[in-house]
Amino acid sequence: MANDAVAGNALRVAPAQPTDGDDPVRAVLAAYTKDLVTAVEGTLAAFLSTEVDAMTEIDAAMGGFAATARDCVLAGGKRVRPTFAYWGWRGAVGGADPLPPVLPALGALELLHAFALVHDDVMDASATRRGRPTAHVALAARHTAAGHRGDPRRFGESVAVLIGDLCMVWADRLLAHADVPPERLLDVRRCYDQMRVETIAGQYLDVLGESDAANWSVDRALRVARYKTASYTVQRPLLFGARLAGVGGDAPLTAAYARYGLAVGEAFQLCDDLLGVYGDPATTGKPTGDDLRTGKPTVLLMLARQLATPIQRRALDRVGADVGAGEVDRLAELVADTGAVDRVERMISDRVAEALAALGTASIDETARTALTGLATATTSRRA
Repeated sequence: MANDAVAGNALRVAPAQPTDGDDPVRAVLAAYTKDLVTAVEGTLAAFLSTEVDAMTEIDAAMGGFAATARDCVLAGGKRVRPTFAYWGWRGAVGGADPLPPVLPALGALELLHAFALVHDDVMDASATRRGRPTAHVALAARHTAAGHRGDPRRFGESVAVLIGDLCMVWADRLLAHADVPPERLLDVRRCYDQMRVETIAGQYLDVLGESDAANWSVDRALRVARYKTASYTVQRPLLFGARLAGVGGDAPLTAAYARYGLAVGEAFQLCDDLLGVYGDPATTGKPTGDDLRTGKPTVLLMLARQLATPIQRRALDRVGADVGAGEVDRLAELVADTGAVDRVERMISDRVAEALAALGTASIDETARTALTGLATATTSRRA
């Protein structure tokens, strides 16, 4: 399963030197992920090939269903969660331990992410993901093209839910393939289970917020960011990696990772809030302004309401209404005029500083420290 570049020892990493025209943030991110992403992709592809074959033996239609799930997993993405888990592990073990025994555990996090994305797209009624139709939209189109009976939209959403469920089961199954001592794997599993619970809690609060935006607050929006994003994007993957290395819950490294992960994870979501309103669709792969159309109570929009003048607040009441592209652009300008964008950018900077300070509180492999320092900036200064 392992790529030749990582078949023996831990990854060899050197900071990237971007060429003219390169996005320097992407270059930094690539410097700390390239070989790892290749190794994780190989692990996932080999595992999923076997799983799809097994389901095809049940029924040809099941094979097609499983292949669709596989394609959702392998359709791209930055593989942020396995990356943080890897550096959490590497920070504890150093550069001598071989990577292949823990690759299945790292790959499992990407399957868990696929589960979350497919379900999230159904709940948000999102039309695109990474520049392509979302799973439920593509499945509905397939239903129509085949001339099947029933409501195509209902079919697409139902099958997408099942695809997400299958990815969750696959994540559990792949995690069990990690070649670590059983008692350590049990500890890893406890961390993994807590991550799943916190992800679902954050997603529920996210759904609740959209239905009760008038009674939401900046603090509650931050709580959503903490549980929906920070926990399963940065903090828990780092702790997951530490558990793979056998680091206990009361170790100084665990405390440093928890502090770093919370800060970077919240900053990651705050960056998403900005991209949801001001990002370039050609880069993000999603329409700009969706949060304004749906009235999603993000930290950015909650701050805009808090900072707005009475006249601005009345105009912001249009957020979540049936607005056209021109009005979305005007609302985006209005949000910036309140000072909310500047405030969010400062919140991101403060959290990155907090994360870097946390790295100085424990003994960490120096290559991992360098990587985590670069990742703290790269994942919170991205364009997609």
